Amino acid sequence: MTPAPFPAARMRRLRRTNALREMVQENGLSTRDLIWPVFIRDGEGIEEPISSLPGVNRLSLDRLMPAAEKAHRLGIPAICLFPYTDASLRTETCEEAWNPENLTNRAIRALKAEFPELMVMTDIALDPYNANGHDGFVVNGEIVNDETVNALVKMGLAQAEAGADILGPSDMMDGRIGALRLALEEVGHRDVAILSYAAKFASAFYGPFRDAVGASGRLVGDKATYQINPANASEALACVARDLSEGADMVMVKPGMPYLDICRAVKDRFARPTFAYQVSGEYAMLMAAAQNGWLDGDKVMLESMMAFKRAGCDGVLTYFAPRIAAALHGQG
Repeated sequence: MTPAPFPAARMRRLRRTNALREMVQENGLSTRDLIWPVFIRDGEGIEEPISSLPGVNRLSLDRLMPAAEKAHRLGIPAICLFPYTDASLRTETCEEAWNPENLTNRAIRALKAEFPELMVMTDIALDPYNANGHDGFVVNGEIVNDETVNALVKMGLAQAEAGADILGPSDMMDGRIGALRLALEEVGHRDVAILSYAAKFASAFYGPFRDAVGASGRLVGDKATYQINPANASEALACVARDLSEGADMVMVKPGMPYLDICRAVKDRFARPTFAYQVSGEYAMLMAAAQNGWLDGDKVMLESMMAFKRAGCDGVLTYFAPRIAAALHGQG
């Protein structure tokens, strides 16, 4: 529709006051839109700073609990656990990934016992447990698909048994959503949701995350044989369609801000719950600029969230989640 010509149409009329601007605002942000990624590690009394992620710490389980309580109090509906695994537990066979007593599974049980209404999301990929730093098994230099899928199913079932609400397969192996959904149904975990990393790109924005989980120095080669070429949009949509057809309840685009076009296309094409991950590199860039006084940190943090909402996202995984929630509650 074409607006009336000037001066009948003066677009600035509805920008004149804050009340008018808020009245006609097209998108909104609330704490319900947030999932908080949290890094955990073994030990006691540990809040270990991650140098490439300013303001983000690895937490031992005793420090995770008060952090989760604060998040829950602020109205953040879900946290997502990422383990920093001791080097002695990283092997080429990755059996620690489905150990019922591994760090992630112990954290799930502790969180659900203390905060049953707080949703716990997990990560399903082998890289925190893999001596080679890859999301899948490495055989003769190749990341093998089907053998990896079998391992991921065992990993997901262990997390579901521990009480996870949402499983997040981030590995990008072919067929893993269907295999995981079938296995969950067979053992009675019918209500466990799958938020698939359906459009995960082979991005350079993941560096600080790999530092956080201790995978940076172990990765041999790259992940281009299983993550999507950043140049490819149609392929990303095909991956989303496949994962939804195999039983994913929700889908994710990763990274976030450089891929808002993909977020919009996914929401428009499939009209299903669509999430984005504001990944470590995105967070680190904004934080570095704010710390240097080049940007207003709080304003760009909130503006970036509104960009996700405008692009059609139903929610965002972001390391800013506690700061955003506090700002929305006027506690900035």
